[in-house]
Amino acid sequence: MTTNVLDGVRIVEVAMWTFVPTAGAVLAEWGADVVKIEHPVTGDAQRGLINSKFLPQEAGGVNYMMEVPNRGKRSFGLDLASDEGKELLYELCKTADVFLTNFLPDARQKLGIELEDIRKHNPKIIYARGHGAGVRGPDAHRGGFDSSSYWARGGIGYTVSPPGEYPVRMRSAFGDVMGGLTIAGGLAAALFRRERTGEPSVVDVSLLNLAMWNISVDMASAGLFPDKDVYRYDPEAMINPTVGMYATKDGRHLNLTMLQSDRYWTELVTAMGRPDLIADPRFESHELREKNALECTQELKDVFLSKTVDEWREVLADIEGVWSPLQTPQEVHVDPQAIANGYLPVLDTASGGKLAVVANPVQFDEEPASPVAAPELGQHTEEILLGMGRDWGQIIELKDRGVIT
Repeated sequence: MTTNVLDGVRIVEVAMWTFVPTAGAVLAEWGADVVKIEHPVTGDAQRGLINSKFLPQEAGGVNYMMEVPNRGKRSFGLDLASDEGKELLYELCKTADVFLTNFLPDARQKLGIELEDIRKHNPKIIYARGHGAGVRGPDAHRGGFDSSSYWARGGIGYTVSPPGEYPVRMRSAFGDVMGGLTIAGGLAAALFRRERTGEPSVVDVSLLNLAMWNISVDMASAGLFPDKDVYRYDPEAMINPTVGMYATKDGRHLNLTMLQSDRYWTELVTAMGRPDLIADPRFESHELREKNALECTQELKDVFLSKTVDEWREVLADIEGVWSPLQTPQEVHVDPQAIANGYLPVLDTASGGKLAVVANPVQFDEEPASPVAAPELGQHTEEILLGMGRDWGQIIELKDRGVIT
């Protein structure tokens, strides 16, 4: 079990999909008690993906799109549209440290979960919101997903797409999981501030700002050179031929990141079986390799094409310079470093299946995270209400009226 640095902290989460719920999953892995409020009938909309083409039936009923952002939480099926449901939420918030949501402003107002509504019942609670484009501006009331607000609007999709070709599509939850991790970090800082000063914070993270942060170097450059396109790497003539991507004999690729080329050149070309390149007058220094980048890149390309990726794994295994094969997710599953560091713990899901999920990337006291499965809809409703002082008769009445599930 990982060190529970947030032991004793309670999070009340009113959120759906992946972006903000991922923050709750990270906080749960850090030891917080995360209570996920879900509609008593439909639950988180993410649960519906189990019946869509997005989630193949070959997954054996394991809804991995639900498990990834919701592992380790307790599910409370509660109708917030009812007065009784609201009152139960407010009562729960009285003993909570954080209220976490991604509901849009109109929905928050309608349901009575705006900042002032929650703070009325707990003035010291930290209030956290995830947005598409931010809390201010003309689109503050509009929704957003990472494929739009992050990948498209934030500039990432453009920067990684070859000019004139069909744009590169974003991978599933690519921005969402990083956004959730960012919210979790912000909440950890807010908890620290409240511990030191007694003052609660309002924490806001938007997918648009996250995207801009991810391409901070390109954003800074764009402001200085507004008439120029983003820098595009030329695979035929790399500025530094020891930094870039090279194809192998079997159609795979290797990535070299040897920024100090003078330090690594001799060892690299010797390991590659081309020590003659050391004394080649075109490549004797970093400056000359840059000046003759086309010729140098071509020499390396030809050599890398002579062996398969697995053969290069052996050849380059002991060199000092940093390099890596371009791995598939299946290869990462068996990467000895991922295994040794506990990066892919296996969950026993509520459906009875097993699922390897990526642990959040923060480890405390050198211990890997040990997440548990995502809850079924309303799995912990009774447990939570009993902890709030309700008896079984009251719980049955609430169930009969559809307030809870």
